[in-house]
Amino acid sequence: MTGGHRRILVVEDDPETAGQLAEELTTSGYEVDLAATGREALSHGVARDYAVITIDRMLPDIDGIAVMRQLRDDGIAAPFLIISALGEVDDRVRGLRAGGDDYLVKPFSFVELLARLEALGRRSETIAKETILRVGDLAIDLIARSASRRGRKIPLLPREFQLLEYLVRNEGRVVSRAMLLQHVWDLHFDPSTNIIDVYVGRVRRKVDDSQAYPLIHTIRGIGYCLRAPG
Repeated sequence: MTGGHRRILVVEDDPETAGQLAEELTTSGYEVDLAATGREALSHGVARDYAVITIDRMLPDIDGIAVMRQLRDDGIAAPFLIISALGEVDDRVRGLRAGGDDYLVKPFSFVELLARLEALGRRSETIAKETILRVGDLAIDLIARSASRRGRKIPLLPREFQLLEYLVRNEGRVVSRAMLLQHVWDLHFDPSTNIIDVYVGRVRRKVDDSQAYPLIHTIRGIGYCLRAPG
């Protein structure tokens, strides 16, 4: 994993193992979040953008495979590295067929774990750069033409998606109504139309309502800006 995308979610219920992994991964330059239960993993998984998620098969509340399937259903695309003492061929096949990207059997060498994380991280970065745009907890999939926040899909009409995509591609920049009319509708500015305000209002309600923080901001007298806090 290169650049800034080096955050990993480690799902492990054994405190000693989790602590060792967190320490070694942090020393190796990664940012690490820990989850000791399936419920914690589900909460973390939809709240942040992870390069890789490592997950134990045997968790105290929810089976690791069930957690992985739920996160996949929620639209989480991060690669999963399953780490488990269950090392029979049938166990590995089941884990990979359930959506896992790699499988590592306990006990394992940390050097091997690191190599597998690097490989999965490179794959994750390539896929993300090609198909996914992210701002805060918002993700838009350019291939599926879909959007989600915290893993929850946002129903958008085609023109609404185009509008949101343009705002996301201009993250942090103020875009005027004329710019939106030209780039999203391919029309020259008409001062009498309120189509921009109507569509931005629709998209804002779908994207920002009931969320922890707003992403779409009105810049009075100028236009709009999409940005996340911080």
